Amino acid sequence: MSKIAFVFPGQGSQTVGMGKEFYEKYDVAKKIFKIADEVLEFSIMDMCFNGPVEDLRLTANTQPAILTMSVIVNEVLKENGLQPEIVGGHSLGEYSALVAADVLKFEDAVQLVHKRGAFMQEAVPVGQGGMAAVIGLDRNVIIEICEKVSKETALVQAVNFNCPGQVVIAGTTDGVAKASDLLKEAGAKKCVILSVSAPFHSLLMKPAADKLAVELDKVMLGDAIIPVVANVSGAIETKAASIKESLIAQAASPIKWEDCIATMRGFGADTYIEAGPGKVLCGFNKRIDRSIISLNVENLESLQKTLAYFKEVR
Repeated sequence: MSKIAFVFPGQGSQTVGMGKEFYEKYDVAKKIFKIADEVLEFSIMDMCFNGPVEDLRLTANTQPAILTMSVIVNEVLKENGLQPEIVGGHSLGEYSALVAADVLKFEDAVQLVHKRGAFMQEAVPVGQGGMAAVIGLDRNVIIEICEKVSKETALVQAVNFNCPGQVVIAGTTDGVAKASDLLKEAGAKKCVILSVSAPFHSLLMKPAADKLAVELDKVMLGDAIIPVVANVSGAIETKAASIKESLIAQAASPIKWEDCIATMRGFGADTYIEAGPGKVLCGFNKRIDRSIISLNVENLESLQKTLAYFKEVR
């Protein structure tokens, strides 16, 4: 049978109410929310269930909230007989993947991403950096224009290679604005300024990466029990030492999601379950490779649909 991949979403997929249905039905969800609340010393469960949305959008809260939800979905899928043979995650989602692969304990991961979110926010004052999604332009043209703007005006980089026709740029506010103008002149269909509070995955995040390195030194990482695909290289990583290096670099390095999916396809995975809130990765994956079977699990309805699919194909 073909191989199954679990993929885990990043920041931006959060919604008020997420996880509540799983909490009401599955003891494992109650257990994971309880651990998260104890480790964080505030109720991420209450924030997930009730908001307010403004608090859930704060990076230091969003990251542990999505991680907690994604880990719960992973455990619920396992309880229902579905196991991944390879895992990966987009940005923050890489931490969820590492929990699924037994590289990180959940209690360490949830604390790490809470701090990661705070470090990333602190790295660049609000208003001094930004991000934009570039639609409909070749990635090499985007890279070239960003390099030109960085030399002549202000720092801007291509930081998320999400799927063909969608690349996200990040940098200083001036750099993103100038690059957006030039990219539209070069033929981009549009450049959409994103509603984010910092230029994630750009070189401006180096202070966050340095602080994260200190925190990772305090945590025990194990070798992966199943292959994990790293964002920074797009390659499979299984050894704790190399995974740690990738995580440190990831905070201030581009996310190569297209490359990650190419690696998973090469591994033999053709069925992908997005475990966690939203369907963003399902959308990316369909644009990367239309032969991919993309499913998602974010509530009981989508869980039942996914389980029904596997019951049918098996």
